[in-house]
Amino acid sequence: MAKKITKKIKLQIQAAKATPAPPLGPALGQAGINIGDFVTKFNAKTQAMAGDIVGVVITVYEDRSYDFVVKTPPVSGLIFKAAGVEKGSGKTPTTKAGKITKSQLREIAEKKLPDLNASDIEAAMRVVAGSARSAGIEIKD
Repeated sequence: MAKKITKKIKLQIQAAKATPAPPLGPALGQAGINIGDFVTKFNAKTQAMAGDIVGVVITVYEDRSYDFVVKTPPVSGLIFKAAGVEKGSGKTPTTKAGKITKSQLREIAEKKLPDLNASDIEAAMRVVAGSARSAGIEIKD
């Protein structure tokens, strides 16, 4: 018989740099998860993505055991990294914050495809392009 799920926690944490300090520690402590154990496993699993902020979904079971799934970094973070900017434009239609190329757009879409609601790379590119436009990032050919 499957274990009974008591809680699902969704967090965004910097890959390979999780610490028991807030905001991670209190969120895990309330769920009854061994914080040190989670931090060790999470940092080991996200070593390859160091520097990016990644989403993580933690499923907590009745017996206080847990599983976690690491998602890809948020689209906005990947776009800003590719454009070389810290944040998007505050005045989107009039002011542009930066530029990315079509090849960078395709690369981001390929990286993000497993977590997007898109069936192929072209649809994923349109989703990423929409996020870029709304952040004030221009797409060059």
